[in-house]
Amino acid sequence: MNTQVRTKTRTRANEHANVKTEVSRGFTLTIGAVSGLIGSWAMAAFIGGMIAAGGPLEFAKSWFQAVLGM
Repeated sequence: MNTQVRTKTRTRANEHANVKTEVSRGFTLTIGAVSGLIGSWAMAAFIGGMIAAGGPLEFAKSWFQAVLGM
């Protein structure tokens, strides 16, 4: 004797919204992490430039000289 079982699966619209929400959350976290890394690199470069110039005042002086072409 063969017994067949039929099942119906329903997909709710809410399940699709959850997938979109999770993908959106993943992209947001990724963009935030990349922005944080770029910001950290910029701060490290800024601090390194100040150390190489001999302090914040010399750094500002050198920056203005570079911008003004002096």
